[in-house]
Amino acid sequence: MVPSDTVTRILDAAEVLFAEHGFSETSLRRITGRAEVNLAAVNYHFGSKQALIQAVFCRYLDPFSADLHCRLDRLEAEEAGSDLERLLDTLFASVLEMPSNNHDLKTFMKLLGLAYSQAQRHLRDELRSRYGTIFSRFLKLLRQATPELADDERFWRLHFMLGSVIFTLSGLNTLRDIAEHDYHQRITIRELSRRLKPVALHALRAPVTDADCSPGSHVISHPRTGTHS
Repeated sequence: MVPSDTVTRILDAAEVLFAEHGFSETSLRRITGRAEVNLAAVNYHFGSKQALIQAVFCRYLDPFSADLHCRLDRLEAEEAGSDLERLLDTLFASVLEMPSNNHDLKTFMKLLGLAYSQAQRHLRDELRSRYGTIFSRFLKLLRQATPELADDERFWRLHFMLGSVIFTLSGLNTLRDIAEHDYHQRITIRELSRRLKPVALHALRAPVTDADCSPGSHVISHPRTGTHS
């Protein structure tokens, strides 16, 4: 269903203001002022500020989730799901080519960072509920591609990797300015992705040491036998 012009204006305004000022600091009155609609329109179309925040994310993540599902279908059809490099290529391609008619990727990445840094439990719960299937599917393939990692170790490495991606893409303009001023390089978003990929690969492939494991996390399933050590 195509959203109405009023809904689109509200979402556009909310997206920019949330990214600039944060969720708690952005009032509905400020959003309606930028969108040039009345407060009743927000209540009518969304019902609450929490629902509006969730709708801003779903506008990006609905097409992203569908796109990633299709890419993973092709990856599994090629029997390459356990190839870590191909798996990360698939994820990065889906992120960089995220289908969206809205604002740029750095704005969404800034919002994603805010979702974890600010008290937005309702949003994390909604994202987990709505997109849990695609996350679980990707995590299953990642587990196959990194069988040497315990589940908790994989969790930390994955989130450190995603943190790097979010930080890099949300600070795209600043990084471009630094690269051009200090190193005389004009960097595209795809060039940044190319530079980020080996960092992500090494983060997930780094050898496991005793120091990496908490007291209860050194039980690792062997992929071939199913036994534990």
